Amino acid sequence: MTQKSKVAILRTRPETVLADYQRLFELGGGSQALAPNTPTILKDNISWHFPMPSANTTPWQLEGTVLALRKAGCTDLVCVQNKTVVIDVYKGEDLNGYLPIFKHYQIPVKYNFKPEDMKWIPFRPKGEMLALHKIFPEGLHIPDFFEGKNIVHLPTTKCHLYTTTTGAMKNAFGGLLNTHRHYTHTWIHETLVDLLTIQKEIHTGLFAVMDGTTAGNGPGPRTMRPEVKNVILASADQVAIDAVAAKIMGMDPLSLAYIRLAHERGLGVGDPRDIEIVGDVDAAQENWGFKVGSNFHGFLAWLAWFGPTKFLQPLIMRTPLVKFPIFVSEFNHDYVQWPVRFKRVADEWQAGTPWGQLFTRYQKEGHLGGSVST
Repeated sequence: MTQKSKVAILRTRPETVLADYQRLFELGGGSQALAPNTPTILKDNISWHFPMPSANTTPWQLEGTVLALRKAGCTDLVCVQNKTVVIDVYKGEDLNGYLPIFKHYQIPVKYNFKPEDMKWIPFRPKGEMLALHKIFPEGLHIPDFFEGKNIVHLPTTKCHLYTTTTGAMKNAFGGLLNTHRHYTHTWIHETLVDLLTIQKEIHTGLFAVMDGTTAGNGPGPRTMRPEVKNVILASADQVAIDAVAAKIMGMDPLSLAYIRLAHERGLGVGDPRDIEIVGDVDAAQENWGFKVGSNFHGFLAWLAWFGPTKFLQPLIMRTPLVKFPIFVSEFNHDYVQWPVRFKRVADEWQAGTPWGQLFTRYQKEGHLGGSVST
């Protein structure tokens, strides 16, 4: 008989969201999943440095999780950010409202690309790798800071051009792989499974808290159609939470290769029939009918990673020529898509939805929680 995994899901609203996140953490088994008296890494998700709704960890998701962790006795918290060739992490944590929360709750921030914060060390996984050993034949390296610590992932519920959906498993991508992680895109599903294998070997506890207050429909993870959905999810099983999120987005979880492969290898439960839902159980029965769709960036990505020109990858992606596709992506997203279209989308969400208005409040007040003892 298959062992069931547990995923907590709650309906929420701006007036109660911080309390709801604390309840969600307990329902999802956060206190049991994380090792006591152990430093805990907060791994937020910045898919776009601009405040695009549904693309990034929300400030209430971050603050609610911090409150839940402290309540559970996990007081040694540190946020770890990663470098992305097309994302400005400093701008992202500022524009999305994280910095006042870090300051208020006295949470240090470390960067996996700064040698003074952590070093990349050789790592040989005990578990079998599906792809990473082939992609990086010279050997794998991970940040030394990650070993022996709990980690809490903070993804959002959204679509993704490469993996159809993206969530807890994909959130490990930036932290555990350096700026050459674009080498893996052709084998992205296998890569995510390998990263989960590695996480289970190096972390003392794994947990994920996912925000679906506004979810991302369309060709994500940046250029999406934000839709207010008012749900939040949590689980110690990274596969199960992604499976439940995929199901409510309207996808068959086991049709997604990264979920199916992880399920088949016993890294978590990807079959919804074997997942115990706790909390607002009826919310897990919703079907949002999300579709990834396509855009210009997606077409170029398909050509590069999966299409007839993928044989050019060693020439373009592993030489200085890689600067050209990076420039195209950055120019398209930051200087065309954002000012021409998506800034207006974000402004309309901020002015016209309860969650957008809560975001405005965070921009003004910095945080919503109480005082912090020193």
